[in-house]
Amino acid sequence: MAATVGPVTAHPATAHAVARTPAVLAAAVAACALLAIAGAYWPAMPWLHWIFKPLTTLLIAWTVWRATSALPRYRAWLLVGLGLSTLGDVFLMLPVESIDAFVPGLASFLLAHLAYLFALRQRGRWFAAAWPFALYALVAGLVLSKLWPGLPEPLRVPVVVYVVVLAMMAAQALAVWWRHRDPASASAAWGGACFVLSDALLAWDRFVAPFAAASLAVLASYWLAQWGLARSARVAESR
Repeated sequence: MAATVGPVTAHPATAHAVARTPAVLAAAVAACALLAIAGAYWPAMPWLHWIFKPLTTLLIAWTVWRATSALPRYRAWLLVGLGLSTLGDVFLMLPVESIDAFVPGLASFLLAHLAYLFALRQRGRWFAAAWPFALYALVAGLVLSKLWPGLPEPLRVPVVVYVVVLAMMAAQALAVWWRHRDPASASAAWGGACFVLSDALLAWDRFVAPFAAASLAVLASYWLAQWGLARSARVAESR
């Protein structure tokens, strides 16, 4: 005689653990980020920065890897972008005086922003709204006008190309939010804006006027940017 099987109910402890997982991951990312920033200011323990800077970005990538998404290509392009960003993290930890190290870092993040652009294309057509592109074109022009006098000649063309691609990525994210108005697109738009802020602060510190809080400001806004883009991977719940 076959046994009658009733509805399966998740064990309360298991359900609580699943619900708690995003908060645990967020806390782990925050802890790694704080250790990386501390290492940037602590000459006696620079290894904290060397280890936890790329580890923080990899942890953010892990949140995308484990996320469920209605758009697998969106998730895949985000992972490509985060992988390239981790490579850029490593290059930019090399000595400030080395332009040869800065250029590969710039190239890694340029490719990362192209990957994010392709991801955002999965949620909306190119130039889905005009005003975000006009807004970020204005921001890019203002940033470049401030950087230009202090930029070394060999870096001028690479930096212009980078700023244009970064502005396009942030504008596309904002345009997608303008069309969808959902939590996922809002998270991506926030991420794009934070990336523009982070890179503007980094460039200001390197080429205009160094300031003591640069590492804190740059890294905090950088990881807020990556976190915002990563959280947008959960588009299954917001479509």
